[in-house]
Parts: sequence; C-alpha cells; structure tokens
Amino acid sequence: MPLDSRELVETLSMVHSQHLDIRTVTLGVDLRDCADPDPRNCARKAAEKICRVAGRLVPTARQIEEEYGIPIVNTRLSVTPVSWFGAACQPLDFLPIAQALDSAAASLGVDFLGGYSALVEKEMSVAASALIKSIPDALAATHRLCASVNVGSTQVGLNMEAIALMGRIIAACAARTAASDGSACARLVVFCNAVPDNPFMAGAFYGAGEGETGLSVGISGPGAVLAALRDLGPDRNLLDVAETIKRIAFKITRAGELIGRRVAERIGVPFNIVDLSLAPTPAPGDSIGDILEAMGVEKAGGPGTIAALALLNDAVKRGGAMATGRAGGLSGAFIPICEDATLARRASEGVLSLETLEALTAVCSVGLDMIAVPGDTPPETLAALIADEAAIGLSHHKTTAVRIIPAPGKKAGDRVEFGGLLGGGPVMSVSSVRAADFVRRGGRIPPPVGALRN
Repeated sequence: MPLDSRELVETLSMVHSQHLDIRTVTLGVDLRDCADPDPRNCARKAAEKICRVAGRLVPTARQIEEEYGIPIVNTRLSVTPVSWFGAACQPLDFLPIAQALDSAAASLGVDFLGGYSALVEKEMSVAASALIKSIPDALAATHRLCASVNVGSTQVGLNMEAIALMGRIIAACAARTAASDGSACARLVVFCNAVPDNPFMAGAFYGAGEGETGLSVGISGPGAVLAALRDLGPDRNLLDVAETIKRIAFKITRAGELIGRRVAERIGVPFNIVDLSLAPTPAPGDSIGDILEAMGVEKAGGPGTIAALALLNDAVKRGGAMATGRAGGLSGAFIPICEDATLARRASEGVLSLETLEALTAVCSVGLDMIAVPGDTPPETLAALIADEAAIGLSHHKTTAVRIIPAPGKKAGDRVEFGGLLGGGPVMSVSSVRAADFVRRGGRIPPPVGALRN
C-alpha cells in the first residue's frame, strides 16, 4: 500500500525536525559463482560482479533522496560469506579477495561492504578457520570491508573453540590498528543466531536462501520517537507510551519501505526486507538513551532501564510489523555505546555498566555493541564476554552479538574517538576476575532442550 499525501507530509515533518532518516540501503549480492582455484582470479571475478550489479546503487539512492526529501545516510553492500566461495581457492589466501572487495566498494562510492564472514556455530571448516585467522590482516589493509563470525545458534549450541579464537582475533585486530584506538574492531562482529538478511554493519552478509540479488533497507528514527514521547507528556501511563511508539514505528517503517522499493525498482533488483531497528547516532536528540529517559528513567542504566527498553523494543516491532509484510533483519532497538551520545555519557558517569548492558541485551536487538574496553584486557576475557552474550541469544532464541574494542594503551575512564556514525565514548571497566580456565576447556555448549521442537 503506497503512502498517502497525509502520511508523506507527516514523514517530511519528521525528517526536518526529528532527525528521521533512512540509515542504510544495502544491496545483497550472491558471489558463489565467483569461486575459482586461483585466489586472484576469484578476487577479480567478485569485484567485477559487484561493480556490474551495483554500479547504479549510489547515484540512484542520491536521486531518490532528492526526490522524496528523506535522507539516506549510508549505501552499503553485503555479499555471500567469503569463506563459502573462497573455499575453492588453493592456497586458501583470502587477502586478495578482501582487498578486491574493498576496492570495488570504494570505486562504487558505497560506505561499507559486509560479508568477510564465516559461520562456525557447530564446527570450523578448513576454509572458515583460514578466513577467521586472516581477519586482522584483512581489516588492517582495508577501509570499508566488514567482517563477522557466527559462533553459535539455538539449534546447535555454542562453539567454544571458535569463541576462544575470536578473543585472540579481536585482540590482534586492535593491535594492528593501535594508532586509531583499535578501529578495526569496529568493523568486526561476533554473532549467535546471525540472520541472513541483516542490512546493518558491521554484521551484514548475504546468506543462504537469498536470491541472486536483493535490496534491503534499515530504518532509523530515535529522534522521531523521542519527539512523540515528549509531546505525550510525563503524566500518561506506559500503555499510552507503548501505543505512541507503535504509531511512530508504523510511520517510519512505511517511509523506509517506500524508499527501499523505489531504489530497488530503479536499479532493477528485487526488494528484500525492511529492518525495523531504531539505530542511534552520536547527534544530539538521536539517542536511545534519551528515549529511555523520556519514558521516565532518570538516567539510562538506572533502575527501570531494562523494563523501559523491553517496552520500546516490543512496541517498535509491533508498529513495524503492522506497516510491512517485509520485516526482517534484526528489527528492534540498538544500544551501541559509542554511537549513542547519551548512553556514552551515562557509561562515563558510571551509571551504565558492562554488566547492565549484558542484562539489557536480553530484551533488545543485538548485544554488546561498540563498547571500548581497556587495551590490556586478556583475549580469554574477551572470549568469555562473547560466550556470555552468545548464551543470552542461545537461551532466548534471539540474535545477539559482540562488537567490542580493546583500545590499545587506554585504561578504564579514558576516551576513544572513531568519528562519523561510529562516534566515540568511554573506555569501560571490565571485571578482573579471570575466565581463562573456563574458556580453555573448549568443546561446545549444547543447545537448550527447548531447541528440540520438531
């Protein structure tokens, strides 16, 4: 159903006064037909296909943005996990593919390209292991490339061997980019229950079951939700709050689908999904933390925060699901510390701790996102944090993830700056209790018995 004129006027009002934008249009491209025994031929085929299929993505997005007056913040690409089509290469040298994908993204003018990925929730194939071990070199040598690794699922449990390895990989990525506060780690996500159609970075990849190509859109809109709650006033009850959020999420989703469909039509690819997620930015008034505080929590991270975030997440999903039959991706509310000015401030004040963030991830989208920790945090501790977060996803049948940045040379209370949408924030303290003995046990954590549903 198209937007009517009244809806369009309301949407444009949200654009001009409430920071409404389309966070991303992301074109997914299947690269499995680019497999080749020669790594350089494989890299060349992949780059050529991307440039052929996505050549009109950026100019078309800019054209649609101008026509409709709704900003599109990022244009992005997601590709088939490189460990899949790169498995044919002999030797298993993934660096040429990483550099070719990054160069193709740069030539097209897209902001990020996701899919330097491996799915190892049960076991690690030889190719997946090789790709994971290449991640520090690949991210250090590129600027737009994003990597992700799925280490668990509700169906099969958690691969603790892979989780232990990712602790070491994250530490190596930070060391390779020490001059920029470990910035490579901002382009690396570790998942449990990763989804195949996520348009958001750094975790996007174009998974099994997707078509040859497909365009997905990720909406935004914390500012619009915040404005609506402030108009509602402090005396209305929480059911009224939920209804207000639902109505705003409906409008935002409708606008997102409109833009996504128009871009898809003009570049000649199928329209895929709308990710309903509320994605904050460092800009004032564009914060999930501000929304929680407008709901009545004195400071985000204080008592009531988990309940408020649960309400927000559910209301966003309800409103978005009413607006589109194409909901997908992660769809909820993101709480990335460095990308949300209010959450970063509450973390600096000590109101929002790492332990509180872990609890919050049980009721929102994704998990420990864009969190800086001391540079000397042991790899085993990083792995244990990944395992804790993945266990929440495992038990709750939801996607969880970790994007954590051990900032070289920094200690708790220092600050990191990454710029742009990645923002900046405090280095958060991590428990000094050792986790090495637990992580070194390896093996697998089995799936919950509730996974046996057939």
